[in-house]
Amino acid sequence: MQKSPSASSLGPGGLDLAQAFFKPILNTDPPSSTKRHTKISVIGVGNVGMAIAQTILTQDLADELALVDAKSDKLRGEMLDLQHAAAFLPRTKINASVDYSVTAGSDLCIVTAGARQNPGESRLNLLQRNVALFSNIIPPLAKYSPDSILLIVSNPVDVLTYVSWKLSGFPSNRVIGSGTNLDSSRFRFLIADHLDVNAQDVQAFIVGEHGDSSVALWSSISIGEVPVLSFLKNQQIAYEKQTLENIHKAVVESAYEVISLKGYTSWAIGYSVANLARSLLRDQRKIHPVSVLAKGFYGIDGGEVFLSLPAQLGRGGVLGVTNIHLTDEEVQRLRKSAETILEVQSQLGL
Repeated sequence: MQKSPSASSLGPGGLDLAQAFFKPILNTDPPSSTKRHTKISVIGVGNVGMAIAQTILTQDLADELALVDAKSDKLRGEMLDLQHAAAFLPRTKINASVDYSVTAGSDLCIVTAGARQNPGESRLNLLQRNVALFSNIIPPLAKYSPDSILLIVSNPVDVLTYVSWKLSGFPSNRVIGSGTNLDSSRFRFLIADHLDVNAQDVQAFIVGEHGDSSVALWSSISIGEVPVLSFLKNQQIAYEKQTLENIHKAVVESAYEVISLKGYTSWAIGYSVANLARSLLRDQRKIHPVSVLAKGFYGIDGGEVFLSLPAQLGRGGVLGVTNIHLTDEEVQRLRKSAETILEVQSQLGL
């Protein structure tokens, strides 16, 4: 299921009309073989996958976009719908197929596919089905794009990022989970809304599991480069710790609220993942809280576990983890979050 044939071959007998429309100038060289061609593949064309694809297109992040899904009719429909918007978008070649060969040569593979939870199904059984699904997704991606970066979005993202790392055989710097990048955005929004400032002026991280055991790093929050809690202490301004806990609770519950209202989340995760894609492919070297191999950080030594830490991202994937200071309480909560994920992993028998 490839992109519709180019209109340049619509002349008599399949004549390439581009030759008639354009005459080359004199003394030219062929295009440079070193010219950068950026290709992104999105696996899964559900609400999340298509929000990511649409945001990637509007932000002009790729020269080529490949879509893969098991449902061929929906896949072709989504491909055509995006192709028909070509006049309003930066020029991007869009392909789609149920065959993973369409992803060959990708710089970034974004995985959003996942099994849906059946009524009454346990989280562990759902996870086991997703692991089985990933065993049919990750190996062909690694085969066709052995130098790519894997960006996992499917939930539970931390465990599935670990599974993808094991299945792909990639070095850990090239397997990343979207983690708490979106949670941190929600966190920044709620703090900004609470204090009536611009969210872009709020520096704040949620780390750990993308889930109930996530950790809000209150000690390092700053607004306009001013550390918030230190400022309140120095100014002798009292605050209720419960207020802080309520904001974190709202972050954890915000996705559930969106899902209860509209049935799914899509736009925010679309922007979040496109933001990560930009940092990775354009070597922005920005700091993002994403799911990375966390063993050896902050006393997390119980096993190989992926969870979110503030990491510098660039063309090589994860370039390093920020050496951010945590309070003793934050460290303990982070270790507890790691234990929560490791307990789930131990039941998978990997």
